[in-house]
Amino acid sequence: MPAEFILKGQVLSFSDTPFSEAGADAAQHYEAVAVGDGKILNVGNLSDLKAAHPGAELRDLGDKLICAGFVDAHVHYPQTAMIASWGKRLIDWLNSYTFPEEMKFADPAYAREIADRYLDLTAANGTTTICSYCTIHSESVEAFFSAAQARGQRVIAGKTCMDRNAPEGLRDTAQSAFDDSKRLLQTWHGVDRIEYAITPRFSPTSTPEQMEAMGALWAEHPDVLMQTHLSEQTDEIEWVLSLYPDARDYLDTYEKFGLLRERGLYGHAIHLTDREKDKLREHDASLIHCPTSNTFIGSGLFDMSGLMADGHRIGLATDTGGGSSFSMLRTMAAAYEIGQLRGTPLHPSQLIWLATQGSANALRMADKIGNIAPGMEADLVVLDLASTPAIAQRSERAEDLWEALFPTIMMGDDRAIAETWIGGRKV
Repeated sequence: MPAEFILKGQVLSFSDTPFSEAGADAAQHYEAVAVGDGKILNVGNLSDLKAAHPGAELRDLGDKLICAGFVDAHVHYPQTAMIASWGKRLIDWLNSYTFPEEMKFADPAYAREIADRYLDLTAANGTTTICSYCTIHSESVEAFFSAAQARGQRVIAGKTCMDRNAPEGLRDTAQSAFDDSKRLLQTWHGVDRIEYAITPRFSPTSTPEQMEAMGALWAEHPDVLMQTHLSEQTDEIEWVLSLYPDARDYLDTYEKFGLLRERGLYGHAIHLTDREKDKLREHDASLIHCPTSNTFIGSGLFDMSGLMADGHRIGLATDTGGGSSFSMLRTMAAAYEIGQLRGTPLHPSQLIWLATQGSANALRMADKIGNIAPGMEADLVVLDLASTPAIAQRSERAEDLWEALFPTIMMGDDRAIAETWIGGRKV
């Protein structure tokens, strides 16, 4: 690509969250976006951008929608090959499918193969930033970061730490988890577009000693993210409380070890007590909604509207492979369906915001990704709003952008992804 270029189409940008009083008016619609050196230079009218960037190459995308690339805030890339495995609730599902697959990642060649496959699949679905769990094996982290680095892609990931309630070969120790995580963090964090996340899988698979070690590591490196799971299923909560009999609730098993604060990412967060909600909001922690996973494994219905109204920071995620799709479009559709079941359907502007700026905000990266605005990194997705006959016949009746976009959210797949741009480069 030339040093500077202009994409002409329907450009979608946000000046506020559509969960605020602004509603859908939080979005602005522009005619074109100028890109150079991997960054957004400007958005606005085509004539103005051509005048400001006379040497820029023009790419006319017609009436296609250009928005920020999708940001997937909670995934397990090692579960790529076992996605859509039948049946089971969470604990049995981990033992039957997840743990046997994750054992394979001691092999660096296999880890590289799945990392490349995963990033190819997600790019084909318009996802440009990913926050992933790896396995206990350092090789799995090295493979994922190396594959992302070769693509110039912004990713966050960490070695998953487990020292109990997992099969032999998938257990580390409190000390080795600390040492391996620290080494990987010091090697990779801040290199190119890579960030490290301290990653205790969840309370049942870590002893108090390991939880304390992870808390100590986070205290040493408070600028990094910490990711884990919280209150996904009711039987999981009962298990947690049986393992930590002195805990006030599930969140307390993190809180008492220094694993609750503002750069924490807590996946699922469905069955929260009032105390947990208050503490999460007090610390401005991020809750990550995983709707296809929550329905696929039968976990429950996330209270998006209630938690948003209470001021929580919330992102959206596929949760591959508990989630049943690599597509953030399908994830938005599932979030809408869960909202309907709770009697609080989400507007298309809220859904696309969650998949872009909302998730970027949850990952503390809203100054870099998740929106089309001057100075932002040029991670973009171009959506064909008439990608199939079924979608086209519905969208052509639309009276505004949101009515035109909504059929793609509900029925779209990788055919709707006309182009994906990562760091100003079409992939």
